[in-house]
Amino acid sequence: MPDAPVRLHPRRADRRAAPVQGHELEQTDALLATTRAVRKRLDLDRDVPDDVLLECLQLAVQAPTGSNRQGWRWMVIRDPEKKRALAQFYRDAGGEYLAAAAETAAAGTQTGRVIDSANYLAQNLGRVPVLVIPMIIGRLPDATTNSAAGLMGSIMPAIWSFQLALRSRGLGSCLTTLHLGKEQEAADLLGIPSHMTQAGLLPVAYTTGTDFKPAKRDDVSKITYLDTYKNPIRPG
Repeated sequence: MPDAPVRLHPRRADRRAAPVQGHELEQTDALLATTRAVRKRLDLDRDVPDDVLLECLQLAVQAPTGSNRQGWRWMVIRDPEKKRALAQFYRDAGGEYLAAAAETAAAGTQTGRVIDSANYLAQNLGRVPVLVIPMIIGRLPDATTNSAAGLMGSIMPAIWSFQLALRSRGLGSCLTTLHLGKEQEAADLLGIPSHMTQAGLLPVAYTTGTDFKPAKRDDVSKITYLDTYKNPIRPG
């Protein structure tokens, strides 16, 4: 007797999401293409309400996470003295790097503009309304790629989702990592326990204007390979 045809449960069938199309697709693509690392255009004088932050973080934790462990934690820093201390850690850990980069980056180039804005952020980090440190439960047991990818892969998608949610509400941010050179000092300042790993630091503020544009990027077909490294997916 032939097998009966497989039938989807009606509720499961209803869960099939239709692809994003038309205006919604344009909006989604625009959000993805114009969520920039914002430094100079952070509004240092406008308050960021907790409700807005929590709304964005609630969307962030919809991101995928390894084994669905949901080990993410978020530290929001508003205290002026703690912000100033974190800003000093940032400058102490990254000052030499930023100074060296500024000397070698040609003025007027995209790299030069990035370094200039990075130096601006370093000098004004303590003035940003809110600093957010994303954390993940656990520490790297070793220096293997597998360990690093497993731990960071459970927090980085949530960080990016957080940044997208901020952008859609007129706020900006940028993911920084320089303060991690002083991770223990930051942990002591904020009471972060030793089993937590800080994944970065994000300055968060409303932006001065929302007219951000896609960045200049190479044609992705030139850096996408098929089956073998350096074998272009689209020869030409």
